[in-house]
Amino acid sequence: QVPLQESGPGLVKPSQTLVLTCTVSGGSITTDYYSWSWIRQPPGKGLEWMGAIVGSGSIYYSPSLKSRTSISRDTSKNQFTLQLNSVTPEDTAVYYCARGPSLPLGPPRSSWSEYDYWGQGTQVTVSS
Repeated sequence: QVPLQESGPGLVKPSQTLVLTCTVSGGSITTDYYSWSWIRQPPGKGLEWMGAIVGSGSIYYSPSLKSRTSISRDTSKNQFTLQLNSVTPEDTAVYYCARGPSLPLGPPRSSWSEYDYWGQGTQVTVSS
């Protein structure tokens, strides 16, 4: 088992920056065998892969979100962080962190079945 736990604010105002942290237990985020992703699901819509960080520290982003997204990590705490800038109500979603394949191309270029451990998700609402 590799428990993951998201943490962060549940409510963010439009134009502000959303910061979420994922704490990973039972496995190191510096391993070369897996990647560590951020994924979200807006209400009534499907899952959207946002980006990932791999053991070497390389970062992969969804092209559609790359301009507003930053992923980083704190290896001393075994945590990785999502920063999403200039949020709008369209960024309202349940945000998940998950463990994925060593090369995180991100669905639809890969399969959701490759993401084997997920956090429980955290609801983020963007509203004034």
